[in-house]
Amino acid sequence: MNSPYDGDRGRGASGDPNGPVPPTPPLPADQDPYVQDAYRNDPHRAQDPTAQDPVAEALYDRAAHPPPPGQPTQPLYQQPAAGRHAPDPQLWASSPPPEPQGPSRNLPYGDAAATTQFVGVDDLITQASQERPEPDAFAHLYRDQQHYEPQHPPAAPGPEAVPQQPAPEPEPAPVAAAGKPSGGRASGLLKSSAVMAAGTMVSRLTGFVRSALIVAALGGAVLGDSWQVAYQLPTMIFILTIGGGLNSVFVPQLVRAMKEDDDGGEAYANRLLTLVIVVLGVLTVLAVVAAPLLVKLVSFDISRDPAANEVAVAFTRYCVPTIFFMGLHVVMGQILNARGRFGAMMWTPVLNNIVMIATFGLFIWVYGTAKTSHIGVTTIPDQGIRLLGIGTLLGLVVQALAMIPYLRDADFKLRLRFDWRGHGLGKAAKLAKWTVLFVLANQAGVLVVTQLSTWAGNTADQQGHPGTGFISYASAQLIWNMPQAIITVSVMAALLPRLARSAHDGDTGAVRDDMSQGLRTSAVAIVPISFGFLSLGIPLCTLVYGSSGAGVPMGYMLMAFGVGLIPFSVQYVVLRAFYAYEDTRTPFYNTVIVAAVNAVASALCFLVLPARWAVVGMAASYGLAYIIGVGVAWQRLSKRMDGDLDTAHVVRTYARLAGASIPATIVSGAAVYGIMQTLGSGVLGSLAALVVGAAALLAVFYVAARKMRIEELNALVGMVRSKLGR
Repeated sequence: MNSPYDGDRGRGASGDPNGPVPPTPPLPADQDPYVQDAYRNDPHRAQDPTAQDPVAEALYDRAAHPPPPGQPTQPLYQQPAAGRHAPDPQLWASSPPPEPQGPSRNLPYGDAAATTQFVGVDDLITQASQERPEPDAFAHLYRDQQHYEPQHPPAAPGPEAVPQQPAPEPEPAPVAAAGKPSGGRASGLLKSSAVMAAGTMVSRLTGFVRSALIVAALGGAVLGDSWQVAYQLPTMIFILTIGGGLNSVFVPQLVRAMKEDDDGGEAYANRLLTLVIVVLGVLTVLAVVAAPLLVKLVSFDISRDPAANEVAVAFTRYCVPTIFFMGLHVVMGQILNARGRFGAMMWTPVLNNIVMIATFGLFIWVYGTAKTSHIGVTTIPDQGIRLLGIGTLLGLVVQALAMIPYLRDADFKLRLRFDWRGHGLGKAAKLAKWTVLFVLANQAGVLVVTQLSTWAGNTADQQGHPGTGFISYASAQLIWNMPQAIITVSVMAALLPRLARSAHDGDTGAVRDDMSQGLRTSAVAIVPISFGFLSLGIPLCTLVYGSSGAGVPMGYMLMAFGVGLIPFSVQYVVLRAFYAYEDTRTPFYNTVIVAAVNAVASALCFLVLPARWAVVGMAASYGLAYIIGVGVAWQRLSKRMDGDLDTAHVVRTYARLAGASIPATIVSGAAVYGIMQTLGSGVLGSLAALVVGAAALLAVFYVAARKMRIEELNALVGMVRSKLGR
C-alpha cells in the first residue's frame, strides 16, 4: 500500500512523464527496514527440529566465515553454460548438457572440486545403518610387543639444506602372494602370542618329564634330596644376589634406554650385560670354592652325613656354574623382548630340558631306576655323579648360548663395555633395594623349609619310610603351582596395564573393579582345581612319579598343598594392586609375614609330627601362611583405598565356588578310591582313577555351580560356546 504501483515506477510523484526519476536500487536484506528484524526473535526456532535446515546452516557457515585472504571469491555453485540449441519439446526428459572442461564447481577454502565428496541424505542413512567393527579392548596390552625400531634424532638443518618434498601417497598394496604371510600388525601380535604360549606349554611338559626322570633315577630318599639341594642352590644364589633386582629394576631401565637413546639402547644393554658377566663370574668362582659351606647352609643334616655330604658337594660344584649362564640367559632374553622377539625366551628352556632328559635317561639306561637298582649315596659311582653333573651344566650352557643367534638376527652386537659410571646403573641399583629385601625374606623361608624337610626325610628314610623328604616336597609343589602359573598369571597379565593406569590416574573405583574381576575370573578355575588336588593328588603323583616308589607320599604332599592354592592365588592378585600404586615396601613387609608364619608352622610340624608326616605338615603350613598373608594384605589395601573394595562380591563368589567344589571332591574321591583299590596304584590303575575322578569332579562341580547360578561360570560357559559357534 505504501509502495508505488509498478506501473508508476519511473514517473514523478505527480505523474508527469516529463519528469522521470532514476530507478532506486534495492536495499540489502540487512538494511531493509521491512525484513531485517522479521525472524530475529523467534522463540520456537531452537526447539523446532523441522526449522533447522542443515543445508541452510552449512550455507550460513560459509557466508559467515569468508575465505582466507588471497582466495578468489566465486559463487558456491557455478551454473554450466546454456546449450546452443533449445531442448526438444517432443522428448519427455531431455539429456542434461555435458559438463564443461575443467571444474564446474568453485568451492571456497581451497577445496578441490575433483576430490571433494558430496554426500546426500540417502548416503548418510546408509552409512549410519552399517555396522562398524568394534575396537579391540585389549589392543593396548600388546603395544610393547611390536618390533623395535630405533628412533634417531633428526639432523640439524644446515645452510644448504634442501626442503624435502612430501612423499607421494603409496599405492594400494597388491594381494599377498601365496606362501607369504600377511595381515599386518594384528597378525604379527597373534603370531607372537601363539609362539609364546606354545613355548610355555612345551617347556612345562618337558619340565614334567625331566622331573619324573630325576625322581625315577635318584629316588625320593637321601640321594634325591642331595641332588635337589645342589640343583636348587644356583637358583637361590642368583635370585638373592642379582636376579630379583635384574627383573624388577634393571630390565625397565633397559627398555627405557632402548626407546630413548640414540643408538637404540645398545650401549646401555652391553654395559648391563658386561656388569652381569663380571658379577656372576666372581660369584661362580666363590660358590665353587665354598660348596661345602653352602651345603651346610642349606641342609645341616646332609652335611653331617659323610657319604651324603660328599655326593651333595660334588653335585654342587657341577651345578653352581649354572649361575653364570642363568644370568646371561635372563639378560639376553630381556634384550630380545625389548626388540619384539619373544620366542627365544620361551623356547630356549626347552633345550635345557631336552639335554637333562637325555642325561637322566642315559643314567637310567646304564644304572637302572632307583626302585630296581637301590642306588644311594653310598653306592652311586663317580662316573654317575660326573654324568649327571656335566649333563646339568651342559643344559644351561646350551640354553644361554642359543640366545646369541637371535641377538644377531635382531641386529644387536655383543660388546664388552666397562664404562659403567654416569649411565644410570648406580641409580637402578638403589631402586632395587626393596626388591632385594623382598627376595631375601622369601628365600629365608625357603631355607628353613629346606633344612627341616631334608632332616625329616632322612629320619623317615632310616625308619623305613622313603620318599618323604625335600625332593618329594619340591616335586609336589611343581604340580601344585602349575594352575597359578597358567591361569592367575595370564589373567593378571591382561589386567595389569589397565590396573596400573587406573592407579596412576587415582581412579579408585576402576582399581577396585579390575581387582574384583581378576579375582573372580581366576577363581572359576583355581577353586575347583585346588579342591581337586584333594581327590586326585595320589593317582596324579603315582602316575608321574610311580617309577621311583615315592608316588604315594608325594600324593599326600600334593593333597596337603591343595586348598592353599586359593590364598596363594589371591595373594598374587592383591600384591599386583600394590605394585600398580608403585608401592614395593608393603609387599616386602607382607612377604616377611608369610615367610615367618611358614617357618614357624614348619618348625612346629617338624617337632610335633612323626618324621614320615612332618613334610606333609610343612606343605599344609605353606597354605596357612598365605591365608594369614592375604588377610593382612587385604586390610592394608582396603585402608589405602578408603575401604573401597568389592569384598562382599568377591567373598560370595569364592564361597559359592567352594560350595560347588565340596560335593564334587567327595564324589571324585570316592571314585578314585574304588578304582585304585580294584586296579592298584600302577600305571593302569592310576590312569583310570585320574580320568574317571577328573570327569566326576568336573561334572558334579558344573551341575552344582549352575544350580547356584554363579555368574562367572555362566559367563565362562557362554564365552566357550561362542568360540565353538554353538
